[in-house]
Amino acid sequence: MSRILGIESSCDETAAAVVREGGVVLSSVVASQIDTHGKYGGVVPELASREHLRAIVLVVRRALSEAGVDWPDVDAVAVTRGPGLVGSLLVGVTYAKALSLVRGIPLIGINHIEGHIHAVLAEVEASGGSVEFPALALVASGGHTHLFELSSPGSYRLMGKTRDDAAGEAYDKVAKLLGFGYPGGPVLDRLAAYGDPDGLALPFSKMKGNALDFSFSGLKTAMLRWSQSRGMEGEIIARKALLKLHPKPSLEQWLSVTPQETLDAIAAFQRVVIEEMLRRIAAAAESTGARSVVISGGVACNQGLRRAAVAGRLVCPVYFPSPGLSTDNAAMIAAAALPRFERGEFDDLSLKAQANLTLA
Repeated sequence: MSRILGIESSCDETAAAVVREGGVVLSSVVASQIDTHGKYGGVVPELASREHLRAIVLVVRRALSEAGVDWPDVDAVAVTRGPGLVGSLLVGVTYAKALSLVRGIPLIGINHIEGHIHAVLAEVEASGGSVEFPALALVASGGHTHLFELSSPGSYRLMGKTRDDAAGEAYDKVAKLLGFGYPGGPVLDRLAAYGDPDGLALPFSKMKGNALDFSFSGLKTAMLRWSQSRGMEGEIIARKALLKLHPKPSLEQWLSVTPQETLDAIAAFQRVVIEEMLRRIAAAAESTGARSVVISGGVACNQGLRRAAVAGRLVCPVYFPSPGLSTDNAAMIAAAALPRFERGEFDDLSLKAQANLTLA
């Protein structure tokens, strides 16, 4: 039974995993860099590359150990080739190429966005189910907001993408603006449940050209102007002070320094982001006759999005990955490599890291 070692290093997570034929995840190890980048309010590319160099060997060893396998049991090594931060990608690609050469196992380069889609497909397959095709796949994260049509597994047609900020990026920028630190998306998601989503009128994007494209810059600007009009320097200072005392504040601590008016604004912001995504999925499903929807990427962890997507707005079944496979991980890279391994589609040592690699 085939076993693939996956390696992921496209941004600020150093990850390794072993996945068995059938989409069964034997291990999934992720070394986070949140503590490194949090003080800067976002990912610093040079620091990310350095952290990958420190972590990658230990992460791979731990993935093999937790899977209960040794090198003779590994049939291939799969690695993210792009898109992402080029310095971070180079660490993973170079190490995977070295493993392929030294261990004499095939090398398979994988598109990071395709990996996010396979995170869902693999989990559904491992549970004994199947995603019906044609399908739609929304990949929403800090770096990507892409909507694809999948006529069959491995066949992708790009239907829409963000023209500016990605959905997760918009969350993080608004959170930083309001003093919630980085990463801020999970914090805003938790606090949104305590606000009135109709408590603040925020704009929806008006697209010229492809109506399935996304744009979140106008919404981000609206939140900036709202915050400036309120003179909320005092509460922002209070939240920053809380972060200094408690690097990972509890929900109760966040609520203690967040007035109801701000909670309402956060809920309204989340409502618009979710509505923007679901409107486009619904329109694409109607035009393509999609029989299922896959939503993956870090934003797929958002509880507001999960509730709204399964509340009847979309007429076809919706599949999300488990939280551990929503954010960047290597199990999704290994899972995406399995079909290619079975077809004998391998890369050689000329494989390059491509920061702007496209899927379709």
